[in-house]
Amino acid sequence: MQELIEGIHYYVNDEGYVVLTAQYLLERGYCCGNGCLHCPYNYENVPEPRRTDLLLKKQEIRS
Repeated sequence: MQELIEGIHYYVNDEGYVVLTAQYLLERGYCCGNGCLHCPYNYENVPEPRRTDLLLKKQEIRS
């Protein structure tokens, strides 16, 4: 297992939670189904209806 580097693989948000970056998630190679904030796989393993909700939220942020 690789060593995680803060600022590259993760960051700590204002609430104190560790948030994985898209780079780390891409290096991991698959969607874990947890609905990660920076999921580069369009939440393919997240069960419905949560998947649709996350995709809509992501689309709103980009608009």
